[in-house]
Amino acid sequence: MDKQQEYVLRAIEERDISFIRLWFTDVSGQLKSVAIAPAEVESAFEEGIGFDGSAIEGLTRVFESDMLLAPDPSTFQMLPWRDGDNGVARMFCDVLTPDGEPARTDPRSVLERQLARVAEAGFTCYIHPEIEFYLVNRDADGRIRPTDDAGYFDHVPGGTAHDFRRQAILMLEQMGISVQFSHHEGGPGQNEIDLRFADALSMADNIMTFRAVVEEVALKEGCLATFMPKPFPDEFGSGMHTHFSLFEGDRNAFFDPAGQYQLSAIGRSFIAGLLHHASEITAVTNQHVNSYKRLWGGDEAPSYVCWGHNNRSALVRVPMHKPGKAQSARVEFRGIDSSANPYLAYAVIPAAGPQGASRRATSSPEAEDDVWAPVGDGAQGRWASTPCPPLSRARSPPWSAPTWWPTPSARTPSSSSCATSAASTGPTTPRSPTSRSASSSRAPERSRRQL
Repeated sequence: MDKQQEYVLRAIEERDISFIRLWFTDVSGQLKSVAIAPAEVESAFEEGIGFDGSAIEGLTRVFESDMLLAPDPSTFQMLPWRDGDNGVARMFCDVLTPDGEPARTDPRSVLERQLARVAEAGFTCYIHPEIEFYLVNRDADGRIRPTDDAGYFDHVPGGTAHDFRRQAILMLEQMGISVQFSHHEGGPGQNEIDLRFADALSMADNIMTFRAVVEEVALKEGCLATFMPKPFPDEFGSGMHTHFSLFEGDRNAFFDPAGQYQLSAIGRSFIAGLLHHASEITAVTNQHVNSYKRLWGGDEAPSYVCWGHNNRSALVRVPMHKPGKAQSARVEFRGIDSSANPYLAYAVIPAAGPQGASRRATSSPEAEDDVWAPVGDGAQGRWASTPCPPLSRARSPPWSAPTWWPTPSARTPSSSSCATSAASTGPTTPRSPTSRSASSSRAPERSRRQL
């Protein structure tokens, strides 16, 4: 038994903990939980806890259903909403087969395997998510209604959102999760809480904890929280815009003071990999029919495969809030849903990005204008009107670690300029973000079929 496991056993005894919840997720990102007594924890560390894997969506088949939960002692935390006597703690688990091997279908193990490839190449992946969600109430007819009518960055005196965000952030910090910002978002009842940068595996665990905390605090405040991508057809959707950076030790591999927007050749190739595999990524990060109502609903949702600097209508963005600060160089991927499985979402991005570097690819020229702008004379209509090939072109060969990250050579970007739909090519004439026509309800279905 290692020191971390010994610490957990000692903490359970000293803090009078009566229940330990073992957390893991199914393939869709639904949190699963089983509670064990303190007397079973040592056995769980040594042998695991058996369960029926075939009853978990996407995990295994009925004729190979015996699986084991192996608690990760480094994730041990008290659940602050279960205060008072008979405390409750939680640990995240890896799913194992009966012979002790990691289950190939366990989302957490999928992320761990991908991060191992990144580590073999000498990198660490750091992630900073901006998580959006709605606070709602149910009316007499059972329909959900926003808790307020506020908008982006609005200060609402005495509003539910203020008390909610304060309580949620205090609870997150009690669990060791650092929060960077919180504010009211653009939609009525819509809020955003941004978590501080962390390594990819810790961040995926943090996001699952975040959702549980948000839902618990909302109930205490007398409302409901939903991470549904597009709960209201005429309001902003909820995304999880995520910032990625790769570090070699203490050096940010995405930073180059001489590069365009101070982005290195590795960073530019990373963008090219994301754009090349945008359809495959979208299938994982936007898994619901409702997801495509957000992607094709305007309001800054990324509907076309393109990148830009300081352009919030692009799928991939290069923020530069603090020029010259090496640690701040990063790439923002704006397509991910708030309801996505964070383990799978944060596995496919570090897998797709380096494909651009291994192929020595460069991205197309950036989108400098509003991708959603109506078609017309001049540059503002070119993204919608330019014919683009579908993303079902030839794929790159599979990984060949550890040689999958050669140093990319600087190349002159292609003169062609093309933006394709995030689900595929999309319709030729997109709806403006400010236009909310009744026909727009059919566009998400069309985009979904093209994916």
